[in-house]
Amino acid sequence: MTIIVDQPQFENEGQAQIPNSGEKSELVLDGGFCIPHANSFGHNFRDYDVVSERQESVENFYRVNHINQTVDFVKKMREEYEKLDKIEMSIWESCELLNQIVDESDPDIDDPQIEHLLQTAEAIRKDYPNQDWLHLTALIHDLGKVLLHPSFGELPQWAVVGDTFPVGCAFDKSIVHSKYFVENPDYNNPTYNSKYGIYSKGCGLENVMMSWGHDDYMYLVAKENRTTLPSAGLFIIRYHSFYALHRSGAYTHLMNEEDVENLKWLKIFNKYDLYSKSKVRVDIEKVKPYYESLINKYFPAKLRW
Repeated sequence: MTIIVDQPQFENEGQAQIPNSGEKSELVLDGGFCIPHANSFGHNFRDYDVVSERQESVENFYRVNHINQTVDFVKKMREEYEKLDKIEMSIWESCELLNQIVDESDPDIDDPQIEHLLQTAEAIRKDYPNQDWLHLTALIHDLGKVLLHPSFGELPQWAVVGDTFPVGCAFDKSIVHSKYFVENPDYNNPTYNSKYGIYSKGCGLENVMMSWGHDDYMYLVAKENRTTLPSAGLFIIRYHSFYALHRSGAYTHLMNEEDVENLKWLKIFNKYDLYSKSKVRVDIEKVKPYYESLINKYFPAKLRW
C-alpha cells in the first residue's frame, strides 16, 4: 500500500508549508542549505559543454544512450526486469553494492555512488528533520544503478544512468545532447515523433514510458515490494533524472493533477540531489543505524530485485 501525503503549498519561491503528522510547520525551501559554486572538478554543475577530463566521455555516453533508447528497447527491458527474479537482498545491502559503481554520465563527481546517496540524504535530513520518508527516498533514489552489477545482468552504462526522457513521443530539444536523437530509429517514426505520440493530453506520467534506467527500475522494485513510502517518494525515485521536466518544463502536457502536486516535492529534492555532491565524506557507521530504522519502517527486510 502506498500512502499519499499532503503536498506543500508554495506561497512564493522561497518557502513552503509542509504538513507533518497532521500539523503544519513552515519550512524554507532553501532550508539553510548552501549551494556550492562548483562541482568536484571546479566547474559549474551539469555543464556538459565545458572542456574537462570527463566532457568527452560524458558526451559519448549520451550519444549512445540517445541512439539506443527506443520504444522497443524500453518494452524489452521492462518485461525482463519487472519479474524481479535476479536476487533477494536488503536495502542496505544494495547500498553497499553501489560502492563498486561510478556513474559515467555524471560530469560533477566520480566517487562511488554510496557517497552521493548519503551526502544527499544527510543534507535533506538537516534541513527537513521531520520528513523521514524524504530522508529515506534520498538514500535509495539511485539504488537502481545495481543494474550495472554482474548479478543484475551488468547492463551497459547507457541503459542504466543519465538523464531520462519519455519514449513514444517527440524528443524535446531541452534534453542533454539532444542532437544525437536524429540517429534514434524512433526519430522519424510518425507514430512516435509528434508532440503527443502514443499518449494523450493529461494522461499522467504513470502511463508514459520513460527511457530505461535506474530510476524506472528502482521504482518498480519499491512498488512491487509494497513500500509504504508516500506517492511523492515514488515520484521522486522514478523522475529524479527527468531534467527536461523539472528543470526545463518540457512534457508538462502529459501530466495529470497528481503529477503536478508531486513535482513540487521533486523540485525540493533535486537541489539536494544535484548540489550536495562533494568530496566531503559522511561517516557511514555513524548514520547507518538511523537509516536502517527508516528502512525497517518503510520496506520489508528483504526485497526481490
